[in-house]
Amino acid sequence: MSHTDSQKRYLRKLAHNLKPLVIIGDKGLSEGVLNEIDQTLSHHELIKVRVNAADREEREAMVTAMCKGLKCTLVQRIGHIAVIYRPAETPVIRLP
Repeated sequence: MSHTDSQKRYLRKLAHNLKPLVIIGDKGLSEGVLNEIDQTLSHHELIKVRVNAADREEREAMVTAMCKGLKCTLVQRIGHIAVIYRPAETPVIRLP
């Protein structure tokens, strides 16, 4: 799923005040964590995920695997925080 730069800017603006709803801990990206992220995305559409991995490449790999596995879009990644978006069955967020 690909979004334009203006759509990503709009999503970043919406995500600015959000708190991370899911935290990926020391055990990494397990099936249970993926299910939790999937359910949270289905309900909220736009969420922040905190990835607690010390290594930058490891964080990047987890975020990439998460987005690919859940068919969601990475809107922004700053440090340990990733903002991801996936429209719901009946979308609440209307992209410009």
